[in-house]
Amino acid sequence: MLTISKTTTHFRFWFHCKILPKIGSVEKCEVDLTQSVKLESKDETFPCGQTTSTARHLSQEELDRLSSERSLVSDFKQMKLEKEAQKNWDLFYKRNTTNFFKDRHWTTREFEELQACREFESQKLVLLEAGCGVGNCIFPLLEEDLSIFVYACDFSPRAVEFVKKNPLYRPERCCAFQCDLTKDHLTENVPEASVDVVTLIFVLSAVHPDKMKVALENIGKVLKPGGVVLFRDYGLYDHAMLRFKSGSKLGDNFYVRQDGTRSYFFSKEFLAKLFEEAGFQSVVNEYVLRETVNKKEGLCVPRVFLQSKFIKPTHSQQGSVLLSHNSSKESKQED
Repeated sequence: MLTISKTTTHFRFWFHCKILPKIGSVEKCEVDLTQSVKLESKDETFPCGQTTSTARHLSQEELDRLSSERSLVSDFKQMKLEKEAQKNWDLFYKRNTTNFFKDRHWTTREFEELQACREFESQKLVLLEAGCGVGNCIFPLLEEDLSIFVYACDFSPRAVEFVKKNPLYRPERCCAFQCDLTKDHLTENVPEASVDVVTLIFVLSAVHPDKMKVALENIGKVLKPGGVVLFRDYGLYDHAMLRFKSGSKLGDNFYVRQDGTRSYFFSKEFLAKLFEEAGFQSVVNEYVLRETVNKKEGLCVPRVFLQSKFIKPTHSQQGSVLLSHNSSKESKQED
């Protein structure tokens, strides 16, 4: 069974070290695809940000901009986008190959969170990266941690091929496969209840909200009882959300980019409920507020992300939760 010994503070530090460097690339992706503010290479980025339990406060101008966007993309186009979701991501990787995101190498402190998940130092850890892209995260990790095995899956067949063609790819240490988390069973490639840690980084936002629960239940089947899901994604009122032009809105907090890929912007309440309904318990669930400053243009871009940590309950924990739920229900009936 997985042991979780680090504090919430350490989890925040781990995310700041491991994930935030990756966001520089993700920001470029989000900004370029929505044709919003162009970030120059000399922009100053503040990596650590501020964690908070409340959503970002909007200016009156921002509130007016959001409220003015009432019309949604037609049902026909929405169905077409859903049907062509895989094709659109495949085209994204065809255009950008392996050059879009940069590799981020881990230092010792950057993977202490994974070390904390071990019962003993030499224990082999099994990780699933859901939405691995072309492997910018997994290959640095495999180089740094020799006692880890990684399952890596992605929606795009082209992205998976790039992973397999990487010179660092070794079948004895990594298993990459194509998977639609909302439709394909992970258990066809990953043994049931065999994974210690799942990373879900800027992935769930690309899934239609109606199918997110199915994706999480799919992940839950391969995660060990006591296993952890490390989540990071776009938060409510992120700058990218406010920069979408008219005709891009698919639903509440859900938008389509010009290339046909989609993005959802999470509130912590929505995310907590989503994971709870999928059978997980929340450990950490906070907004991270950051600013990207373009000195040349004199622009300050507010970014909002949601960073969270969820656990798959053990059998005893599930019993306690069920007992507590039933007791609460009986109390309400008596009242």
